[in-house]
Amino acid sequence: MSGTEAEERSGDFIRDIIRADLDAGRAGSVVTRFPPEPNGYLHIGHAKSICLNFGVAEEFGGRCHLRFDDTNPTREEHEFIASIQDDVRWLGFDWGDHLYFASDNFETLYGWAEHLISEAKAYVDDLSQDEIRKHRGTLTEPGRNSPYRERAVEKNLDLFRRMRAGEFADGARVLRAKIDMASGNINLRDPVIYRILHAEHPRTGNAWCIYPTYDFAHGQSDAIEGVTHSLCTLEFEDHRPLYDWLIDNLPVPARPRQYEFARLNLFYTVLSKRILTGLVAGGQVGGWDDPRMPTISGLRRRGVPAAAIRDFVKRIGISKSDNTVEVALLDHCIREGLNKTAERRLGVLRPLKVVIENYDEGAEEELDAINNPEDAAAGTRTVPFSREIYIERDDFMEDPPKKFFRLAPGREVRLRYAYFITCTDVIKDDAGVVTELRCTYDPATRGGNAPDGRKVRGTLHWVSAAHGVEAEVRLFDHLFTRPDPGAEGDIVDDINPESLTVLKRCRLEPALADARPGETLQFERQGYFCLDPDSSPDKLVFNRTVALRDSWAKIKAKGAGKG
Repeated sequence: MSGTEAEERSGDFIRDIIRADLDAGRAGSVVTRFPPEPNGYLHIGHAKSICLNFGVAEEFGGRCHLRFDDTNPTREEHEFIASIQDDVRWLGFDWGDHLYFASDNFETLYGWAEHLISEAKAYVDDLSQDEIRKHRGTLTEPGRNSPYRERAVEKNLDLFRRMRAGEFADGARVLRAKIDMASGNINLRDPVIYRILHAEHPRTGNAWCIYPTYDFAHGQSDAIEGVTHSLCTLEFEDHRPLYDWLIDNLPVPARPRQYEFARLNLFYTVLSKRILTGLVAGGQVGGWDDPRMPTISGLRRRGVPAAAIRDFVKRIGISKSDNTVEVALLDHCIREGLNKTAERRLGVLRPLKVVIENYDEGAEEELDAINNPEDAAAGTRTVPFSREIYIERDDFMEDPPKKFFRLAPGREVRLRYAYFITCTDVIKDDAGVVTELRCTYDPATRGGNAPDGRKVRGTLHWVSAAHGVEAEVRLFDHLFTRPDPGAEGDIVDDINPESLTVLKRCRLEPALADARPGETLQFERQGYFCLDPDSSPDKLVFNRTVALRDSWAKIKAKGAGKG
């Protein structure tokens, strides 16, 4: 095999399985599915599954379905169904005509449940949920048969039909598969496959008061849709024997196979839908799309490009081994992509006024600025300059240390795209806080270069006081203070009180008044930012997507040094 052929055939173990199935004729084509439960918003862990399922289908000339496993009406909402479709599309994937719901199959699934009863492979159980749990046994002790396990087929069919008719209260009875209460796999100890829920379903309304469990609906829906490779995360590995048992014991039209891969884990991040739901309900975050949330909608609101998420998923790869990924790698992927595509702008987050005393009062000019040094096609723009400007407060020190190369009394620095300036005086208030700087400029250095060849160490960004627009800027940090949130107690106790910093009265170049929603821009020397939906014509609000500093590069360098 040539080097090119080897590269083309390289991949992960899932792709190797699919390739082998196609080569051996075990599958004529590839059909995968992404099967979310519509009980919350998708997070970046789901993005890994989305990219895998849609990605392998595309690579092998097959198709990927989007299927909602909507079997629990007490937790599912139309809002979640709509948001999931939006997120999958935004990530760059399309299911075409193949949008399905488990609820489409309710009648078929019910008939198959009756089939199991007729074959003496399922029975109606009157035990309560707690009693079923006690009878199930432990990892070291076998379970005990329910006293209702040997009910006659006719009695089970009668009770199951009466369950469907609504005769019994929630929890009064369940339908269980009759498999093996002594099995070493607890999932095979007569699992519940139907339960009574008198609740309105988002799609079927009140047509049903019994609902299949996820385990009963999932594999059978795969078979109905003709799925060939049912790809899921490792927590479902112990469920595979049940998946196979149901497929083997029901008159399904196809024989899908389940394969498991490691889920995504991120430091300083929680990817449990249950916990994320609790944070939203408890008000610890501003909603599912809070930019501190690891949800796809939160990442999108923060300005993260879909391409960066796809790149991140590609870099972490697909394996069978659980591991936890550094958040810095995600930031690196975001930063690397935006560096190539994001246009540059000037923004001062903590303004300090500078008056250039030898610049004519009332004078102003337009200076050329580069939109993106990585993309010549992005061209240039003009930024206004005037006698009074704002610089970053952190760019001035009255008594600077040795390696501080920014502005200080008597020191000359460069203003980006503008002139060299020298600080001549410092104005303070009664409390001794610096409120204004007085400077002079060298008119010969227009554009930021000195004709006599002299050099300066510092280059500062700035905004014209007369022309700049005011904005609120939101800076985000990890939502949690621990790399493993909740490992030693209540996860709420690990929430970072400094995960959100709101800066008021920031000053931005006037072009940012025309920023578009969904457009991420670089504020030079600050980071990448995008316009927040909270913005209005009277109030600009920007979210910081990611800072400019690349900690992942340092992590990689440190790791290389140990090798």
